[in-house]
Amino acid sequence: MAGWYTFNIALFAAIGTFLFGFDTGIATTTIAHQSWINYMKHPSNGLTGAVVAVYIAGEAGGAICQTIVGDKLGRIRFMQMMCIIVTIGTAIQTASINIGMFLAGRVLAGFAVGGMVSTVPIYLSEISAPHQRGLIGGISGCGISFGTMMSNWVGFACGYAPDGATQWRLPLGLQVPYGIIMFIGLATFMPNSPRQLIRQGKTEQARVEFIRIRRDLTSHQVHEEFALMRAQIEYEMEREIKSYKEVFRIYRHRALVSIAVQTMTSLTGVNVIQYYQTTLYKSLGINSHTILALAAVYGTCAFVSNCITTKYLTDAWGRRKMILTGLSGIIFIEIYAAVMQREFQNTNNRVGKGFAILGIYLFVVCYYGMLNSTTWLYGAEVLPIALRSKIMGLAAASHFIVNVGITEAGPSAFANIHENYYYVFVGCTAFFLVCAWFWFPETKTKTLEEIAAAFGDQVVEVEEREVEIEHAKMEAKAGAGSEFVERTHGEERVKRGV
Repeated sequence: MAGWYTFNIALFAAIGTFLFGFDTGIATTTIAHQSWINYMKHPSNGLTGAVVAVYIAGEAGGAICQTIVGDKLGRIRFMQMMCIIVTIGTAIQTASINIGMFLAGRVLAGFAVGGMVSTVPIYLSEISAPHQRGLIGGISGCGISFGTMMSNWVGFACGYAPDGATQWRLPLGLQVPYGIIMFIGLATFMPNSPRQLIRQGKTEQARVEFIRIRRDLTSHQVHEEFALMRAQIEYEMEREIKSYKEVFRIYRHRALVSIAVQTMTSLTGVNVIQYYQTTLYKSLGINSHTILALAAVYGTCAFVSNCITTKYLTDAWGRRKMILTGLSGIIFIEIYAAVMQREFQNTNNRVGKGFAILGIYLFVVCYYGMLNSTTWLYGAEVLPIALRSKIMGLAAASHFIVNVGITEAGPSAFANIHENYYYVFVGCTAFFLVCAWFWFPETKTKTLEEIAAAFGDQVVEVEEREVEIEHAKMEAKAGAGSEFVERTHGEERVKRGV
């Protein structure tokens, strides 16, 4: 019952990451439609590339915005603000009458989903039970891959629509309602993060939300876990960080791991392959309708593999093993893809070209199966609550900024060095594999507060007496035990662990 409650909340929250995946993926099919090219008066290669680049730049801006106002607004209000912006951005894209208006809509939508995609994993990690945080937090990544899959299939289906603006306006317009739906959910039934409420000094409200969320715990367990969570957060608040210099002095390891895990995903080349797969298929001599079908199958492979590993591996196997396996697999797959493309791209060997396409599909299964959900979750859960919004925003911005560079370079790179562009990503992935092996600790089954120990940071211990006090406070909230709470209120003590 409790697991289903949190699971359903996670599914609804994943609308935010679904919008990221859909709006990101829809560009792939939109710029491939001849009707869009004609309507926009045959934009230059630079302007076509800008459709992708300005969107990613907007994402970086949204991520940076999260670092500035994310904690001040709180998880719920920040996501509501992003819902408003993404609705405006998708509406502008849908109604565009020229390339300038289209690019403006892309910037706004990118800004919103950039803030959303780094906030949803934080929110889900903070409401999840330790034993199922991989599943609940991983749903945010599944939202990305589901959005990618849906955008590709919708783009493919609209390719059969009568030639005209409907081919590309309809897919863009399908995004508009989701921001409104998510805003309503956030305003009505979505629970606040108890951890964020404690940090804001709203302890009583945090207790209510924690009991509401953690229905899987017995009475004593809920009091014990809440007491531990509160003690650790209050201890960390005593060491309030006032500058990024202090962040990297006190929490250097945790901050660098969070940033590295997001930069790492960009440098695997996933966005280059995703955005320009249609160009790669075209270089293999495949016709336009088949290209859109292959892109849709690519998205389906992403979603299915993402769901399977999130359900069965992330909690059971652990984040560290998933990351190491994913990076290792990508190195071998990209070498294979480069070799196959070099051998068969300029030949009439249909079987050989099939093997070249297989390399792209092997990549998507490995990346989305092992890394997509894992990295967004891992980047959030390794951070203390005081830094979770600030550093996750920086990490997401790093992810997007690196993507701008390598994605903009994509067409020129494939034109000049061809499949050798893959080897750039092989080298980067190998570097991060070494980093992950030595510096990425395991986080599975630990509470967000206990993860501090994996990085050598102090974890607060709470005496049984304090658990009893929390128990009494929760009973008092229900109308019993208020006298005991009053009597013991001044007796609360936190024993600092070493």
